[in-house]
Amino acid sequence: MSPAPERILVVDDLPDNIVLVQFLLSSEGYQIETASSGPECLEKVYKNPPDLVLLDVMMPGMDGYEVTRRIKSDLRLPFLPILLVTASDRPSAALGLDAGADEFIRKPIEPDELLARVRSLLRLKRSITERDTIARQREDFVTRLAHDLRTPLVAADRMFGLLNQGALGEMPPQMAEAISIMNRSNSNLLALVRTLLDVYRYEAGAKRLHFQPTDLVELAEQVCAELAPLATEKRLELDTNLKPVPRVQADHLELRRVLTNLIGNAIKFTDQGSIRVCTNAVDSLVCFAVSDTGPGIRPEEQAALFRRFSQGSHNKEGSGMGLHLSRQIVEAHGGTLSLESEPGRGSNFTVRLPVHS
Repeated sequence: MSPAPERILVVDDLPDNIVLVQFLLSSEGYQIETASSGPECLEKVYKNPPDLVLLDVMMPGMDGYEVTRRIKSDLRLPFLPILLVTASDRPSAALGLDAGADEFIRKPIEPDELLARVRSLLRLKRSITERDTIARQREDFVTRLAHDLRTPLVAADRMFGLLNQGALGEMPPQMAEAISIMNRSNSNLLALVRTLLDVYRYEAGAKRLHFQPTDLVELAEQVCAELAPLATEKRLELDTNLKPVPRVQADHLELRRVLTNLIGNAIKFTDQGSIRVCTNAVDSLVCFAVSDTGPGIRPEEQAALFRRFSQGSHNKEGSGMGLHLSRQIVEAHGGTLSLESEPGRGSNFTVRLPVHS
């Protein structure tokens, strides 16, 4: 089957202009739709977005600038290239581009120039559509793969648990040690799969959070108590300065995951010295900070550190998903997660959450 012709919406309040442009574009095989005003253009765009809008600037009521701003500011719409048509004696190109237009052409219209600009914008449209399609397919594949992997991993986790409990009889020491190693590896893989699923849920806006009043200090104390043995094992000091702060509306389990990741990372990447965990309130924000005396992070690595699968220049094991997911969780709570670090002087991660009355 031959592909459907690309659809162009021509918008102009003067019928003669529409007829001219329609003739030029129809002869190239494009499917042409028309509108005679800004509101009519928006109505057709929302009903069935075209592949390109050829938009006159000077129209009564709602001009082309306003139409462009409305289309480009609406995130529900797919990428829609806009070619503005402006009078030759009006220096309106800058205004149009600032409003979000992708290209402009001046009157009187030169047929070759018009067709060249239309072809260029449609190539751009096809390229972006193809890129977005590939990205969606990749994310769908990863999500489905992670979901399908989770089921056998959970089953294996339960079986290892039964074996460790002696449900199938006592095992020789060497077998018990091998089963224990397999159990840890399976648990690590299961945790990675769950993290991967949560990352894509957050990015797709499909993650459901259950907000309730949460005591950040109490939560920090619990996490520090759980992770203290890891710090002790590395002979690190785990200091706390947990000042009383107002409660925040948060998903308790998800916020706990953020604190566990930040404190756990600080312990993991610090070989000597201390980890310091602080809470305080500043204006209408509650802050939670984790500082360490680790190697620090180079400036060129800091921006990329919160991206998916980014691990920096260290030699520690990890998926590169923890900080990315932590920022997703914090932003879903209306807060921010920031980093201050210098090589050789440690790092400081700060979570700031709004206080809701």
